[in-house]
Amino acid sequence: MTKKLKTGVAQMVANARSAIEEIDAKDMLDMIDNGAVVIVDIRDIRERQRGFIPNSFHCPRGMVEFWVDPESPYYKEIFGEDKKFIFHCASGWRSALTTQILQEMGMDNIAHMKDGFMSWKDAGGTIEFPDKRN
Repeated sequence: MTKKLKTGVAQMVANARSAIEEIDAKDMLDMIDNGAVVIVDIRDIRERQRGFIPNSFHCPRGMVEFWVDPESPYYKEIFGEDKKFIFHCASGWRSALTTQILQEMGMDNIAHMKDGFMSWKDAGGTIEFPDKRN
């Protein structure tokens, strides 16, 4: 018998979405060349190999909190830049949770792409693929 959880993931995502800024993929199309915006792809490397948003920064979901914290030994300088960071995953669930956690950590220059990479593709966004020669 499967034990029912106190709060399921769908409810967690709904709670996160009510507390964070969400940006539609269509609106992101206008931001792709904005030097004040960093698009952060939190998908697994295998997902990214199937295509990614040009110039997006890859930060695997399991490392996000460590890479954004200046006191962490894993800190990445890109997160210290005075820019807006827009996180995305495949469908918007992981990025909603990630954005909520980062907001709780004190980041205020963040948002997430509402329905993820799938909506980017559906909106006609440009997609790049990794160089297979490396």
